[in-house]
Amino acid sequence: MWEVCLPRLKPSAALVGLLFAIALIPTARSEEPKLSISGYDPVPYFIDGKPVQGKTDFEYLWHKLRWRFASGEHRESFAKDPDRYTPQYDGYCAMGVAAGEAGHKDTVDPEAWAIVDGKLYLTHMRQGMDAWRQNPAEYIKQADGNWAAVKDLAEPVILGPPCAAAPPSTLVARCAAAVTWSSSAPRRRATRADKSSARAI
Repeated sequence: MWEVCLPRLKPSAALVGLLFAIALIPTARSEEPKLSISGYDPVPYFIDGKPVQGKTDFEYLWHKLRWRFASGEHRESFAKDPDRYTPQYDGYCAMGVAAGEAGHKDTVDPEAWAIVDGKLYLTHMRQGMDAWRQNPAEYIKQADGNWAAVKDLAEPVILGPPCAAAPPSTLVARCAAAVTWSSSAPRRRATRADKSSARAI
């Protein structure tokens, strides 16, 4: 009669195996659709003339994004006609998209908004919206022309808030060699340390 002896794994080898298995399994959070416009309800911009924070109880998945609403009624209105309520440029900053050859995706401040010809536009910060309102027709024309090229760019890498009055800054890269900063501070060249910290996020 043959007897099979299996060697016992040392606790450290078992732990390494467990950690390796965990690293290979994608987390549910990484697969979760991105939250649109920081969880603000897009419907009140049109019916109340102001931004309103959505609630986790009222969510709707559309265009690979999670949309939040202040009420079930708002969610139903959106579900019936999402094109009416969604912000232009998939909810990215209208000024960033309009930035000519430097057009890019950037985060938005839900409090920096305007409705023009029945369409909602958002910008990264309120000062940007103030500038945008000086000549919205020209900015819309530029952004509409740029959107086809900007649409497929990678998501912005969030670096942290420039100040309390604006959403997180983003490191925006059209290609590996061209790196620019988007924030309320003057632009500067990214240093090797900046690029390393962006990769670490």
